[in-house]
Amino acid sequence: MHLVERLKNKEESALKELMNFYGDYLLRTAYLLVKDNHLAEEVVQDTFITAYQKIHQLDEEEKLKSWLTSITVNRCKMQMRKWSFKRILLNFEFAERVTEDEQTEGPEAQLLLDFQNQSLSESIQKLDYKYREVIILYYFNEMKISEIAVMLAIAESTVKTRLKRGRSYLKDIIEKGEDESATQRKTSG
Repeated sequence: MHLVERLKNKEESALKELMNFYGDYLLRTAYLLVKDNHLAEEVVQDTFITAYQKIHQLDEEEKLKSWLTSITVNRCKMQMRKWSFKRILLNFEFAERVTEDEQTEGPEAQLLLDFQNQSLSESIQKLDYKYREVIILYYFNEMKISEIAVMLAIAESTVKTRLKRGRSYLKDIIEKGEDESATQRKTSG
């Protein structure tokens, strides 16, 4: 029996399987959107509860991942409305630990990769939510523009515009960071 059918039959083992299969993916998505590991965990727990309760609304099993992502994104939006995130420090070690799948050749290469990932992650977090959202869904979750448009209930042209502006803002943020690093090296040297 397929996973969705088993979930519709309220099999607890199916819920555990669902959590094991999609947990890290949804946690990474939620964390990148809300920037807080505890809140991301809460969002993902809510996502699984909602999915379990409303699984009967899912007709096509091949859309399960997209459906779960949609629930997660909506939960993140609700949390962003509730919280003031100005007080939360940017801490990306958790997201990097969740998303790190590959080992590099040596400690020097790993250190460089960690630095680059940290820098990119911090830069993404500086974007407005609407740009961060489409960039994460498109690049990190590898969703198509049409899928993002349906999920966020916006036009495909809006998704394309947000991606373009988000990339432009991200480039500016990264270049500004590099300029600041070069200035700091010159003044300290």
